[in-house]
Amino acid sequence: MIEVTVRVPAKVNLQLAVGPLRDDGFHDLVNVFHAVSLFDELTASEPATSGETLTVRVEGESAGSVPTGEDNLASKAARALAARAGVSRGADLLIRKTIPVAGGMAGGSADAAAALVACNELWGLGLPVEDLMEIGGDIGSDVPFALLGGTAVGRGKGELLTPVETGGTFHWVFALADGGLSTPKVYGECDRLREAAGEEAAWPIASEPLMAALHEGDAKALGLALVNDLQPAALALRPSLGRTLDAGREAGALGAIVSGSGPTCAFLADSGTHAAEVALALTSAGVCRSVVTASGPVPGAVVAG
Repeated sequence: MIEVTVRVPAKVNLQLAVGPLRDDGFHDLVNVFHAVSLFDELTASEPATSGETLTVRVEGESAGSVPTGEDNLASKAARALAARAGVSRGADLLIRKTIPVAGGMAGGSADAAAALVACNELWGLGLPVEDLMEIGGDIGSDVPFALLGGTAVGRGKGELLTPVETGGTFHWVFALADGGLSTPKVYGECDRLREAAGEEAAWPIASEPLMAALHEGDAKALGLALVNDLQPAALALRPSLGRTLDAGREAGALGAIVSGSGPTCAFLADSGTHAAEVALALTSAGVCRSVVTASGPVPGAVVAG
């Protein structure tokens, strides 16, 4: 096989419950992931020169902000896969970005998942998805979900996944902000705000109203149940996001939330037509860099060519 192209979705967090800080520096989480139809594509091809060389090129959305060296998550994933399989192989990786960079939608993790699937095919390894998810979990806690897709509850750091059946399709509007937010900084601010308020982090549990809304396909109930413990920290670091959320609510969104660690804001609509109306209102309000619509749930990383 000369090249393999994999399409991989963005995610939105329907619930992000942040528990106590662990000894390893991470937090215990309950993270309800939802894959949406906003995709990156990664093409892995045989390298122009023989050997173990891994090269990364990036095109599209904020391509200049994506590292192309050893810090690139797709490159890390490919190297980890080769080590796990005990092979010495190289690849040229071309990432076509649509998912926002540092936008709280797991774009880097999605690219790592795509690299695992693409190189597994390119190199003819035949590893099952369970093995890819295990490798991905060592790269980043969002990588296993990008492989799985759909809707799922993530526990631990987010890498321990339980799929959730949903009763229908949900329609989303995403307001993209200028620049990104550092995930470690947002978690650090969350801890600081809790300490300043004298609050102790509760053990995270999945929201029963949110789970019921997903099972029933009830968009209105889901909009009311959206919750993100990182949202106050994201708003503290980027106060302008408050105006974005307010504009979406005023436009009639069923629910409004900062996605993950931000700064992307997600708005739930009751139909594709309603999503287009909310998107137009956000654009007219001038509260974000750009707006995209999407729906979910969608599958995880899949070979597209």
